[in-house]
Amino acid sequence: MIGAKYMAKYLLVAASLTLAACASGTDPQIGPDGKPLPQLYKISPRDAQEIPARVLEAVNALRGARGTAPVALNEALTAAAARHSRDMAAQNRPWHWGSDGSSPVDRARQAGYIGKLVGENISETYETETETLSAWMALADTRDVILNPSVTQMGFAWYQEPSGKIWWTMVTGD
Repeated sequence: MIGAKYMAKYLLVAASLTLAACASGTDPQIGPDGKPLPQLYKISPRDAQEIPARVLEAVNALRGARGTAPVALNEALTAAAARHSRDMAAQNRPWHWGSDGSSPVDRARQAGYIGKLVGENISETYETETETLSAWMALADTRDVILNPSVTQMGFAWYQEPSGKIWWTMVTGD
């Protein structure tokens, strides 16, 4: 059973994710498919310093709402995530294999992670980290990477192309 404290945090995070997806200040332009065109989210140096803490806080609130222990940021997992974000951009495709044939486990080991890799979430988008986290939470397989009870550590990184496209990577381990 979810405690009232965690339910309140969960509802706050859910509302924040929803509002972040809706709040843009201007009406979105609609593409030929009838869907809103992506909005450019340029990551400033200040944003770059704040994003990891914001994502960690949101992930831990979501985990807490499920009665799952919080995670901590791990430098090695973050390095593996950063490497993969840059590599996906170089390959121009979101997938879990590196251009050198590396798997998520290979990249975590090469970055010095000694724990067990549990999962990896990736995204190619123009959306914010909050919108990306919301999209991951909407799908069972990526949600499981975030909420898996065995996870104790997380790495989170991105690479933003000059065009504004962002390649997000989250890696989790125990």
